[in-house]
Amino acid sequence: MNDPKERIDRGPMGPLQIAVVAITVLMNGIDGFDVLSISFAAPGIAREWNVPLGDLGIVMSMELVGMVLGSFFLGGLADRIGRRPTLLGCLSVMTLGMALAPTATGLWQLSLWRIVVGLGIGGILACINAVVAEFTNVKRRGLCISIMVIGYPLGGTLGGMFCSYLLQHHDWRAVLYFGAAITGLLIPAVFFLVPESVHWLAKKQPAGALARINHTLARMGFAPVDALPPPGDEPGRHSAATIFAKGMLAPTLLLTLAYFLHVTTFYFILKWSPKIVADMGFAPHLAGGVLVWASLGGALGGIVFGWLTLRMELKRLTMVIMALTWVFVAIFGRTSPDLAQIKLLAACAGFFGNAGISGLYSLLAVAFPTQIRATGTGFVIGVGRAGAVLSPIAAGFLLQFEAGLPTVALVMGTGSLLAAIVLFFIGSTAHSETEPSSTPPAATASLKTPARGKTVIER
Repeated sequence: MNDPKERIDRGPMGPLQIAVVAITVLMNGIDGFDVLSISFAAPGIAREWNVPLGDLGIVMSMELVGMVLGSFFLGGLADRIGRRPTLLGCLSVMTLGMALAPTATGLWQLSLWRIVVGLGIGGILACINAVVAEFTNVKRRGLCISIMVIGYPLGGTLGGMFCSYLLQHHDWRAVLYFGAAITGLLIPAVFFLVPESVHWLAKKQPAGALARINHTLARMGFAPVDALPPPGDEPGRHSAATIFAKGMLAPTLLLTLAYFLHVTTFYFILKWSPKIVADMGFAPHLAGGVLVWASLGGALGGIVFGWLTLRMELKRLTMVIMALTWVFVAIFGRTSPDLAQIKLLAACAGFFGNAGISGLYSLLAVAFPTQIRATGTGFVIGVGRAGAVLSPIAAGFLLQFEAGLPTVALVMGTGSLLAAIVLFFIGSTAHSETEPSSTPPAATASLKTPARGKTVIER
């Protein structure tokens, strides 16, 4: 077995690989923290600058604009220049944006720095899925991707708790400075602990690739290889347009649609559950506690989903999880004003909602070959995050027109059900790393991910 990719795919996982996965969890946690940090800072900003809530809402959405742009453009950058420099660059951009946001003296400056932060987050989200997929073996890949995904709810939960503490003693700027500090600490962690992906080096084969591959293999505990494997395609052949080429167009569009639909449901719970519970007559701090339960349920859902990927076929498991998300969101909309029951249902909705996100990330890792993995993931996440923007708006209008909570929850939950149906039609999403250059990636493959996490390419 002289192919270095095969050694990683089939061999045991060592401490370095586990450390890389742990760092991706922390990087994904930054996303979760950032979503809640600006929400915690918003009341202080509005009070100090005396700005209308509508204008403040626009500022709060600016990082989403940056994330879409970052996912599109920086995901492709990771496929061109490598995973490691892209991660280091994105973390630097995020740290800069978070550090300068508290220095803003008006909404325009704050909006600009929030876009900068979003650019970095978008690039990281597009890249870390590829990093986890390429540093883990086949058996544990689904589990590790699911563990990476739970960084989002954990970051939101733990970061939100710490933000509450900071705001008791400092103003809103302390929240953003704290975000800059923890993001900056990840830069040396990536620099010293995350080498360039062996998969990427073997595919792109830049100058010195063999020496770099063997150095990384040695750090992982594997024997060196004597020569580079055949690249399998023409150097520089792939571009962002490759994800729309024959054989990739259908899975790209279907996965994007599935992600878009599912996050409309997921963000309905994340954005509206505190307001819904407050309208039932509970105090604001009790209503906010429901969101913590939803986040904790999401973290548990990611862990359980990862464990299930070792025993069940990936696509079918994801479809079932999404259908159950719809069920529990609909039930959440019919709950009585019983706080214990509300917390339980919010946790269940978060459990299945985040497990569905884990499933989509795992499918993305299988759907796109190494040379376009970050590009494809970036496109899916970039477009799909539009669902996160539209979800609270759609739910708000439904509630404004007095549709009734049971009806609103049923409608918003339908996004996950439709996403499950969309996944049913994905029949050619896997790829083969050994296909000849004349064969478009994934053109003749069919995705099957059976028990024990083994990915099989059927001709």
